[in-house]
Amino acid sequence: MFSASDVKELREKTGAGMMDCKKALQETSGDMDKAIDWLRENGIAKAAKKESRIAAEGTTSIRVNGNEAVILEVNSETDFVAKNEAFQSFVSKLTDLVLASKANTVEEAMELSTEEGTVSDMVANAIATIGEKLSFRRFQRVTKTDSQVFGTYSHMGGKIGSLVLLEGANEEVAKDVAMHVAAMNPSYLTSNDVPEEVLNREKEIMKEQLLNEGKPEEKVEQILVGKVNKYYEEVCLVNQIFIKAENKESVGKYVSNHGGEVLAMVRYEVGEGIEKKQENFAEEVMNQIHG
Repeated sequence: MFSASDVKELREKTGAGMMDCKKALQETSGDMDKAIDWLRENGIAKAAKKESRIAAEGTTSIRVNGNEAVILEVNSETDFVAKNEAFQSFVSKLTDLVLASKANTVEEAMELSTEEGTVSDMVANAIATIGEKLSFRRFQRVTKTDSQVFGTYSHMGGKIGSLVLLEGANEEVAKDVAMHVAAMNPSYLTSNDVPEEVLNREKEIMKEQLLNEGKPEEKVEQILVGKVNKYYEEVCLVNQIFIKAENKESVGKYVSNHGGEVLAMVRYEVGEGIEKKQENFAEEVMNQIHG
């Protein structure tokens, strides 16, 4: 009749869910081409046609339960779908599943069991229902101890999501820090986290700038110390000036004044790093007219 590898092949060709692929092969006595047609006729292979499209819109989602927290990003093609109730419901369900699991990679999460088969099937079914390419892009799990505290913040309806972990302090302070992370987008947690090659490159640029400004070479190293500290203030969370501070105190100082220390941060911005397709509708229309 047909094998598990046939089901896998049909899934890869059509993007349809595992149960639908099994049914299609049963209905067509294992004939691959007829099974593809069957899925298309039943509106299930809709997902396959979406593969070449770019999904750079979407939302971030954060969920905390006790000492476990996850932050994830799911992409759609349009902002319209990102705000759609079916999409939001799908993302919420996915976040709950990932939080309740032990999965640490998207690949592991895609194999989790749901009432629709696996998470992979759930994604394919959502694509078929919603009618756009959707992508479960990434997630991060953060675990804390009883003496630690999570801070979460969602900005612009989920366009930016941030999750921080503090030792000591309290939830209000942690939320303030998460809000700062969302707003100021620090690249690193502390100055120790800046890679040596990144710092050396920055120093070289600073050095050249100072020499070009006519600063004497013997004074450059001295001036460089202040410039490096200024750089840390721009890119490191604990060195940044806290957005709510009236006295220009750093985030690290604000947290330590409340008996805490920042241990970790995760910031997701929807679509960051995805090359977005620039649509030129006027050109498209002209091409259709003259095509």
